[in-house]
Amino acid sequence: MHNRGATAPRHRLSISHQPSAIHRGFTLIELMIVVVILGLLATMVMPKVLDKPEQARRTKAKVDIRAMQSALALFKTDTGRFPTTAEGLGVLVANPGIRGYSAEGYLERVPLDPWGNKYLYLSPGVHHKDYDLVSYGKDGEPGGTGDNADIESWNLEGS
Repeated sequence: MHNRGATAPRHRLSISHQPSAIHRGFTLIELMIVVVILGLLATMVMPKVLDKPEQARRTKAKVDIRAMQSALALFKTDTGRFPTTAEGLGVLVANPGIRGYSAEGYLERVPLDPWGNKYLYLSPGVHHKDYDLVSYGKDGEPGGTGDNADIESWNLEGS
């Protein structure tokens, strides 16, 4: 027998033909607007981002020069003098038989500037009485402006 007053609830599967907000995709116009906006942003940002590697190279050259200045100061403290131009910066890596020279040396290796060139070392210096230490910058030539400007031990803040 079937009791008409107490009917079991019926579960119906409801299928909606309307797309829900979750499943709705982007229109072609919306995608084109996004691409145009990204293109505009890229044209404004890319020149600034692409200029940073050269700025980073110049900063690295300054850091290298400061590290070599510290090594030169330690060398002078131990030996009583700065290396001669003929001895060069290589004397900071290996002892050529100098009295008072530190057994550990002063640098692990003599770095090249960020453009792959040797740093110029001159002692006594022309611009500083003890020594001059210079990277010729991006162009590898004396002088220059901007990215090609020299990075000089006596003028690190200005370069």
